[in-house]
Amino acid sequence: MRPGTLLRLALAGTRTDTARVVLTALAAMCAALSILSAATVFAISGWADQYTNALLIEPGLRPGTALALLLLCIPVLALAGQCSRLGAPARDRRLAAIRLAGATPRQVTAVAVTETAVASALGALLGIAVYAGGRALLHRPGPDGRLPLPTDQLPPAAAIGVVLVGLPLLASVAAAVLLRRAAFTPFGVVRRQRTRPPNPWPAALVIPGVGAFVVIEPLARWFQRAEAPMPLWVLSLLLGGGGLLATIGVILGTAWLSHTAGRVLHARGRGPATLLAARRLMADPWTGSRVFAALLACVLVGAGAAGVRAWFTAGFEVEQASNRAWAEAAGETYLDDSDRYAFYYRAFDLINAAVAVAVVIAALGLLVFAVEGIVSRRRAYTAMVATGVPRRTLARALSWQMLAPVVPAIALALVVGLAMPRAMSREARSGRQSGTVCEADDPALCEALDSPYLRTVETPEFVQPVAIPVGQLAVIGGVALAAVTVSLGVSLLFLRSSTDISDLRTT
Repeated sequence: MRPGTLLRLALAGTRTDTARVVLTALAAMCAALSILSAATVFAISGWADQYTNALLIEPGLRPGTALALLLLCIPVLALAGQCSRLGAPARDRRLAAIRLAGATPRQVTAVAVTETAVASALGALLGIAVYAGGRALLHRPGPDGRLPLPTDQLPPAAAIGVVLVGLPLLASVAAAVLLRRAAFTPFGVVRRQRTRPPNPWPAALVIPGVGAFVVIEPLARWFQRAEAPMPLWVLSLLLGGGGLLATIGVILGTAWLSHTAGRVLHARGRGPATLLAARRLMADPWTGSRVFAALLACVLVGAGAAGVRAWFTAGFEVEQASNRAWAEAAGETYLDDSDRYAFYYRAFDLINAAVAVAVVIAALGLLVFAVEGIVSRRRAYTAMVATGVPRRTLARALSWQMLAPVVPAIALALVVGLAMPRAMSREARSGRQSGTVCEADDPALCEALDSPYLRTVETPEFVQPVAIPVGQLAVIGGVALAAVTVSLGVSLLFLRSSTDISDLRTT
């Protein structure tokens, strides 16, 4: 098949196909902006006094800022995956027609993959253009010449290459993987379903994920005894690898939670809505791992950030208690310097804002999935309505199908996210302080080591357990559940129009 023919077949279709390409391109644009923004932060070197934001000035804080920007790619890419399924039944019929015209299964797969690759490439180019335009518009130095954003930096050429080549390539590979279970025939597209129920063993990845955080403190003590700093790559490997394993474990474990929820509803349900939802969950439990992946990753990151914030808070309180005790023992006036901690809390607020934006993007992906699920099964739902099943029963069944697996999955993500920072340390210590204080009015009288005006002052070690941020965890879980509920409520608005009995035809 010639490249021109392949491209023309990939971009052909109805308005729904055009909407799918546009939405996929917009998702790729958002991912490109996130990658370029993170690369720009990484491009800053040394102590950067030319900025007004301390997150950009201090070298030790820039990696966290860039990581928060990269985390936005997770829900954006998940949204792109959901958008690629928009109008899938009509696309499947078009691919079957191409197969009937003489194309091979590999050529038909190439048509579907090319559509996703072209949409992602267009989105990547649009993202680079928006980044360049935003960089020019936001370059506004203040009266002192300092910048609020790093608009004086350019991302490395490798980052631009990743956006231009990596995003379309990743989208193409993902599309090919999603189509690996699809058999293209002249009579339609047959998707091979898994018959074996999922196992809970993939969720066991949470154990080594959390275990990586457990060994950080003992390993740091070992390096301290060896009088050598812990290598940055070791710490990055433990933090990044452990977090990735825990996230994958939570996402893959959702399939088993979906199947278990379906079995419980099938055994305990007393109404037709619960029984319909139970059969659907048991028939395709892997949908939960695909659909809720981005949302659960956001919840896990948010819970982990809440745990780290609680650890910082306990450390600040212990440090203040130690300084207050020293001032009292030395007879000095204690100066409250708690204002300097506000900067760290602003950093956590930035992470929370990034998580909130990611949850909104993930909710859009859930909305696309829910609407596509209703539209793609409209004939089955219409037939059920024609046989006497009320639409409110179908609405309750769809609600059970969405909420039954996501509620325990959100709870699991909260627990795992909190367990990671608490695995490093569950208490904050200040250490003992000791020193001498001059009690003479003239400091020169205290220069001698045996001066009678010198007094030894010691303060004990202060220890405070790190509190569990129950309130923040409840907010994170509530926001995630509210996002699912709102997406579900909006999708149910399409149920009536998708179950019009007049759509049924007899021949």
